[in-house]
Order: sequence, then structure tokens, then C-alpha cells
Amino acid sequence: MAQFDRLHCLCGAGFPSLGDQMQVTQFTDYAVRTLIYLCLQPDRRATVEEIAARLHVSASHLTKVVHRLGRIGVIETLRGRRGGLRLNMAPDQISAGWLFRQTEDNLALADCFESAGCDCPLSGNCHMTGILQEALQAFLTVLDRYSLADLVRDQTLLRQLLGQAAVEPVAGLPQAAQ
Repeated sequence: MAQFDRLHCLCGAGFPSLGDQMQVTQFTDYAVRTLIYLCLQPDRRATVEEIAARLHVSASHLTKVVHRLGRIGVIETLRGRRGGLRLNMAPDQISAGWLFRQTEDNLALADCFESAGCDCPLSGNCHMTGILQEALQAFLTVLDRYSLADLVRDQTLLRQLLGQAAVEPVAGLPQAAQ
């Protein structure tokens, strides 16, 4: 799948390829960035085109991400002249771990995680599968400790990076230490 072929950081800059290590897909990267953007726009709706331009991403790819975010109930999407996107859940209610599970299509770290398609003769008898499953669970447990509210602590900096005007911080979100 094309969405699994590059490593992305959640701040938008691509990392150099690290080989076959676990990777955050472009899809998840765009989902997180979109939610951060919408979190900084609590009093108005944003469009896919606007978000794509600010985040320097493809609007057609972002449309697919927005569709999934709407299906899972994280954002509200309204069509029409007064339409647009906005958060449908409080930022502190959107767990990074939950979001990762909803946007990553394949969490299998190795072929043997899936019963079909593994032709390894050691499948089912190799202890590495259990170790990798434990590592994946630890990774997800760390993500579960954070929410979207944690990702937008420094709203002033995020707005600067996105080329937005400074406004009063969004009420109810934690602020970065000055």
C-alpha cells in the first residue's frame, strides 16, 4: 500500500528512511495534523482546501483522511456554502493511542502477526512473535497516555508555524509553560 511506504513525523517533516522499522503512515500523520489544526480553530469551520494549504499536503489525500475522521466521529463535516470541518469531540477525549488504532490499517509488525500470508516454517513456534506483540502493546500504551489536548499545549507556537494570527488560547486546553 502506498500509504505505508514512507516514515513520517507527526510535526510534518519526513524522516530519512530507517529501513523496515515500525512506521507511522502518511494517513495517520495527516489525521493528527488535521486534528491539531481544527483544535486551533474552535470557533469556526475549516475547509479541506484551507487545511491542505496550511499543512502543505495534498487536498485529495486529505479528503480521504477527513472522510475517515468523520466516520469515526472525531470531526463533524458539513457540506454546502456554510459547510466545513470542526472537531466533534473535546481534545482531551481524543486519545493518541485510540486515534492511531483508528487510522493505521495494519499494526502487524511481522508477517506472523497475521494468520494468512505467513509462509515462515517457524510460525506459531517462534518466541519473536510474542516479543513483538509485547513491544507493540507497550508502544500503544504510551500513546494511550496522551490526548489531542497534550499535542496542542503550545498554541501560540503552533499558530506561528501554521502562519495564523495569534489569538487567545482555546479555553479548557492546557498551555505550555512559558
